[in-house]
Amino acid sequence: MKNTIIDVSQLELNDKVVAIKRVTKTVKGGRNMRFTALVVVGDGNGHVGAGLGKAVEIPEAIRKGKEDAIKHIIKVARDENNSITHDFIGKFGSANVLLKKAPDGTGIIAGGPARIVCELAGIKNIRTKSLGSNNKQNVVLATLAGLGSLKTPEEVARSRGKSVEEVLA
Repeated sequence: MKNTIIDVSQLELNDKVVAIKRVTKTVKGGRNMRFTALVVVGDGNGHVGAGLGKAVEIPEAIRKGKEDAIKHIIKVARDENNSITHDFIGKFGSANVLLKKAPDGTGIIAGGPARIVCELAGIKNIRTKSLGSNNKQNVVLATLAGLGSLKTPEEVARSRGKSVEEVLA
């Protein structure tokens, strides 16, 4: 993934809760209940991030998850069809997410966690397939890893020392 600094203060971010889990810890006096919230934030214009919040109460866990997601926002390379620039497989842990470029009018063909990430990133046409683990947290992070690793034709041309036309040919 690229380590570019993104100024979050100028982005209008929307957030969606992907999953809320109840976690219990058995201690001497009984059980401690806590909640973890997986939250994805994005501006619908190429910026998206995910975060995990943990707290005793659900709203507090969601708030912490949103703050964590804002800290981990990435820029997504998109083409003129609001699709991705090329096919890619995002990997995180044992979760693999196949991201396929799609023509205009396809829509978002994706499972739950990957769909949320694509919608908040502003991608309108994409086909995805979750391979391996179906753990929501790992699928979200694999999707983000894949989207963050995408390169534009301009970046590829610059790294190879060629023109954009030569790269696309």
